[in-house]
Amino acid sequence: MARIVRIHAYGDASVLQLEDVDVPAPLADEVQIQVKAIGLNRAEVMFRNHAYLQEAEFPSRLGYEAAGVVMAVGSAVSEFKVGDAVSVIPPLDIARWGTYGEVANVPAYLAVKHPSNLSFEQAAASWMQYVTAWGALVEQAKLSQGDVVLVTAASSSVGLAAFQIARSVGATAIAVTRTRAKQQALLDAGATHVIISDEEDLVERVMALTNGQGARVVFDPIGGPSFEALTQSMARGGILLEYGALSPEPTPFPLFTVLGKSLTLKGYLYAEIVSDPAALARAKAFILEGLTSGALAPIIAKTFALDEIQAAHGFLEANQQVGKIVVTV
Repeated sequence: MARIVRIHAYGDASVLQLEDVDVPAPLADEVQIQVKAIGLNRAEVMFRNHAYLQEAEFPSRLGYEAAGVVMAVGSAVSEFKVGDAVSVIPPLDIARWGTYGEVANVPAYLAVKHPSNLSFEQAAASWMQYVTAWGALVEQAKLSQGDVVLVTAASSSVGLAAFQIARSVGATAIAVTRTRAKQQALLDAGATHVIISDEEDLVERVMALTNGQGARVVFDPIGGPSFEALTQSMARGGILLEYGALSPEPTPFPLFTVLGKSLTLKGYLYAEIVSDPAALARAKAFILEGLTSGALAPIIAKTFALDEIQAAHGFLEANQQVGKIVVTV
């Protein structure tokens, strides 16, 4: 038996219940870990609220990220042994391999022996953000030396990861945030420039910062009315990667801007990388090298204990954090 967070219905944070559950042995291709830390993701809030791509089967586990110690290995697993410290690259099912709890079974191919310089909290905060940002910026947009990338929702863990990845390949990262409250924190986190969208004209500011050229790459999880200004801020031949839909408002299609600048607009999902073994291998190599060297350093906004999981979700939904929220076990 282990303490596991489950939901029995959709709803606010109060539906998250910490219960004693009998966790089965790992399947042949899985490892079972004693969870030491859990990284929270907005997708888990959406799943809990019935606003996610996946439907729950109640009672349902949830959770994408974790780090801990291997307790057992499946019969087909040879690369791990009991006692190994590992972290989890989020799998493609938020419930089947849910990580919220003291024990979790996860696919062995998505477990990683992370660098020893990382704490369990840092390791649990790493994989979703860096795989997401790497897949969009490096794998698909081919971000490189001298490029400019415009990053919205900049204080999210993925936004911060984008700054670090941009810096590691010699690119310039421009962060977009609504108010000045997080401006210095974003600069400290690695953004080259910060645009305050409630006070400044986005297009004018980007053009001023890029000598009239615009940003070749835009990395946006919001959509909505600001989409048009983002395309106007882009360089000719640029690419916009849309990886979310945080805005509840309709997203316009700026036809003439797209045509006039020969822009590429691409929907991007983290799953594109995780479901492609060759791309996933490239992601692991890049991220492990960065984590080992310190070029990639996860920023933790706040930690909570497992029995504070409801408060942790509330803090995540308040949108006050800069970086990752981590739950310790």
